[in-house]
Amino acid sequence: MSTQEIQQLIDFISQSGLDEVNIETTDLKINVKRYGTGVPTVPAAPAPTMASIPPAPAPAAAPTAVAQPAAPVATPAAATDNYITVKSPMIGTFYRSSGPDTPVFVEVGDSISEGKVVCIVEAMKLFNEIESEVSGRIVKVLVENATPVEYDQPLFLVEPI
Repeated sequence: MSTQEIQQLIDFISQSGLDEVNIETTDLKINVKRYGTGVPTVPAAPAPTMASIPPAPAPAAAPTAVAQPAAPVATPAAATDNYITVKSPMIGTFYRSSGPDTPVFVEVGDSISEGKVVCIVEAMKLFNEIESEVSGRIVKVLVENATPVEYDQPLFLVEPI
């Protein structure tokens, strides 16, 4: 189902007076609901909600969701241009310490030198110590403890010395 066909379906539902429509085929599932009763022109676009399994309808909703946060994120990125990012060298689970009862390797404000262990990334039951490739001061921890990380995902911001 194309984006245009989905939009036509939403327009039809908004004009029909139906409050909810579920359409499910072998490769597509759409659930459209109308919330509240207001001016007929208002529910036409913002009120219906679409949920879809295939990736085709997702780009229709994604540009508006991605375009709005992009501007606020640009300002903090400009402020962090002088920081160096320590990135994950692999996919795995990020840990700030070697065990639940041990202190974290680094805290915000700690000075680090090249080669100092800053965290552990567990990949396939192997615990890999991640060493800093730069010297500086930890400004921000970008990942929560015990969460999955991707290859090349930023883990720490470091202010170089």
